Amino acid sequence: MDITANPLLQRTGLPAYDRIEPAHIEPAVTAVVSRGQEILSGIESTAEANWDSLMGPMEEIDLLFEYGWSPIGHLLSVANTEALRAAHDANMPRIVEFSLALRQSPALYRKLCALREGSQWSQLLPAQQRIITRSIQSAELSGINLEGAARARFNEVEQALSLLATKFSNNLLDATKAWALDLDDEASVAGLPPSLLRLAAAAWSAAHPDQPPATAEQGPWRITLDAPSFGPFMEHCRVPPLREEAYRAQIARAAQGETDNTPLITEILSLKLEKARLLGFANYAEVSLAQKMAGSVAAVDAMHERLLAVALPKAREELAELQAWAASHDQSEPLAHWDVAFWAERMREARYAFTDEELRPYFSLDRVLEGLFALCHRLFGITITAAAEQAPVWNPDVRFYAVLDEQGARIASFYLDPYSRPQDKRGGAWMNDCIQRSVGPFGTRLPVAHLVCNGTPPSGGVPSLMTFREVETLFHEFGHGLQHMLTTVDFRDAAGIAGVEWDAVELPSQFMENWCLHRPTLMGMARHHETGEPLPDALYEKLRAAKTWRAASMMVRQLHFGMTDLALHAGFDPDGAESAFAVEQRIAARTSPLPPLPENRFLCSFSHIFAGGYAAGYYSYKWAEVLSADAFAAFEEAGLDDAAAVAATGRRYRDTILAQGGSRHPLQIFHDFRGRDPDPTALLRHHGLKAA
Repeated sequence: MDITANPLLQRTGLPAYDRIEPAHIEPAVTAVVSRGQEILSGIESTAEANWDSLMGPMEEIDLLFEYGWSPIGHLLSVANTEALRAAHDANMPRIVEFSLALRQSPALYRKLCALREGSQWSQLLPAQQRIITRSIQSAELSGINLEGAARARFNEVEQALSLLATKFSNNLLDATKAWALDLDDEASVAGLPPSLLRLAAAAWSAAHPDQPPATAEQGPWRITLDAPSFGPFMEHCRVPPLREEAYRAQIARAAQGETDNTPLITEILSLKLEKARLLGFANYAEVSLAQKMAGSVAAVDAMHERLLAVALPKAREELAELQAWAASHDQSEPLAHWDVAFWAERMREARYAFTDEELRPYFSLDRVLEGLFALCHRLFGITITAAAEQAPVWNPDVRFYAVLDEQGARIASFYLDPYSRPQDKRGGAWMNDCIQRSVGPFGTRLPVAHLVCNGTPPSGGVPSLMTFREVETLFHEFGHGLQHMLTTVDFRDAAGIAGVEWDAVELPSQFMENWCLHRPTLMGMARHHETGEPLPDALYEKLRAAKTWRAASMMVRQLHFGMTDLALHAGFDPDGAESAFAVEQRIAARTSPLPPLPENRFLCSFSHIFAGGYAAGYYSYKWAEVLSADAFAAFEEAGLDDAAAVAATGRRYRDTILAQGGSRHPLQIFHDFRGRDPDPTALLRHHGLKAA
């Protein structure tokens, strides 16, 4: 292969997503690692220990991987193929090996420490000092002080964990794709909304290309475990045995056969515990929290217990109320897990007199984006414009946008991949960086973000019509993107979300969700996709009244996930008599009004903690929600109907929370915005709960 034509070896512009092939990966990794080793050797051999001599070359290494490796991981999530997996997995060990060599370089570590302790330290900006301090801590948590057999074993553990995380994620994707429920009679689809019937007919046709195409009206229909299919099916299917079949498949994903993640869970937890002990910690939770805002297991436990004490009694009331309501509507048996979503939707429809399907026609993706972009213009002074012709993409559905400041200058860009593609795209929604902002020896590099959702795709000639939850998810991910794109920090290791403590990262994302029910924002984007008519006032009021519907149940569900995660990484012995599943059941006895089934294997699909960055950190969602609710309360106090006050508060929020990124501790930045410590009162109020 002509290595000069390898798209993974470019160093400027946007990644060539339309040209990257699996065959490019091995030569690119060879070139990237080789050049990275040369740069590292140069850093180690220099006699200087100052910012420019250390961080300039380190940025060059970062750029090598930003173009040469990061696009591969991105494509693995959004355009997964067997060939791409094989090439990724074959080259991952070399990437991990170099990463460890970088973080475990004694010479680099000594120079960083010398810089921190030398006379030049006081001349550095606070952001630079923070970057150096966190780099030293990262080296220490990467085994820099280990020697001999301990160092060798630590590196083996890191290699194994990287491969296991990828295998866990691939197993889950394959298991999700492998199950389907095909329906071909009207009785089995009675009550299913038109949007789901269109999606299910399209799914059936895609799986049977040699058959006449299915139709929404006549079928056949295919239900899958992908969220836009599974969620509405559980809410609207009138046939309990079919709901049970789908529910049992969902809780058993990746828990059997060739895609069984059960042994991987034990292995991952064992290796993380071993890693922690090699570093001198009692457990992996201590390693994780050493770099987080909370700081200790005790602090996280205190938050969990405080919120659980308020939410659990209310959640039990909600379940009892739902059980009584279902019983009064011919549900003779006690509620089973596969009944809850169905009856909760029926009760919500009766109580608030609207359905999700009534809302969908008012939330076409294009209208929602117009409303989101208008909100960002009001709050932060930015203008967002389509720039599709400027970026190569990995799928025709992907969009590209430019972000302009108040003077019309471009300050950032982002990709939006909005729709579910279960055949090659993992579930969930996320933001990750494509290019990080930096100003230095490599010029001014403007930030570029990937925003990925799994929303309802267009089908049957109808545009993408979103559920209200999908609208909230889009706003959530855009909040992450805003922190990445509106940063004013010039140092890439503290720009945007880089260097932000993990449990503060969700602040800007959860903050944005609050605006989905802000009347001017919602009414500005909620227009019927056919008539252009705005959302009726009565429907808006019902939607707003339903905001706290079963909020306590949702909160205890999140607390259950966070407490299970912490239990598995804090006091659990993977080699002991108790299984990880038993730990979850034990936590559920404290957190869940309706305990999970004994055969529940949710952990096999808990990719956040076993294949993502949330190990001993899932609590971060609730921790940051305290911050985000309190941040939104600043706008409530200023007056949500006062455009000038909202704009002024928005600029202050932009200049603190969004602009400063990881350049300072998040509590200091929050103080700059709010003038005090975070207060959980707003979070409880927003959920319709009262502080204890």
